[in-house]
Amino acid sequence: MIGRIAGRVDYKGDDHALIDVRGVGYVVYCSERVLMTLAPGEAAALYTDLLVREDLLQLYGFPSLVEKEWFRLLMSVQGVGAKASLAILGTLGPDGVSRAIALGDWNAIKAAKGIGPKTAQRVVNELKDKAPMVMAMGAGQVTSADDVVIEDAPAATPAPAAPRKAPAPKPNASAQSEALSALGNLGYAPGEAASAVAQAAGEDPEAETPALIRAALKLLAPKG
Repeated sequence: MIGRIAGRVDYKGDDHALIDVRGVGYVVYCSERVLMTLAPGEAAALYTDLLVREDLLQLYGFPSLVEKEWFRLLMSVQGVGAKASLAILGTLGPDGVSRAIALGDWNAIKAAKGIGPKTAQRVVNELKDKAPMVMAMGAGQVTSADDVVIEDAPAATPAPAAPRKAPAPKPNASAQSEALSALGNLGYAPGEAASAVAQAAGEDPEAETPALIRAALKLLAPKG
């Protein structure tokens, strides 16, 4: 399996580029958005996914692992092949796909060339629960004060007749940090992202990263 290639762009076609890697030319199919970043004679590095069929082998290229993962997930939806997946990614980009699917915005998916309303709705319905997990892939680990968890002091021994109250759930600091990073990658300002994540964490202190991202996106969605 060819997972990544790095070389020099020999030429670009309408839907692919030929990349020379130490004398071997690889035909790599890309979305229009990705092709715009490639220029003949310049260096290029892409993560790749090899699609194997009975009559051919086709290599598809992506600038990030998140975009590659979306390509694979989109193709898992019935009626969505490689061409349609590239069209969706080319129109929205990986961040736009994450946002549209997480919020259930099938009209955004429908904006891609060749994608009808039924297919767009199917994409959202089948992948909605997976969107936050893919977004978390691009969040990365952020070192911050929020990552330091201070244990509570030992509680005093209660009187025999007084029932002990269950401790309040602690906020998941790591999940909040990753959710903030993911929202930042989507273009949200630090202030509004932090406010949404804090509100979502307050409503569900034990929520993991995907759930926090989903809840925060709903809070940040335009009202009306």
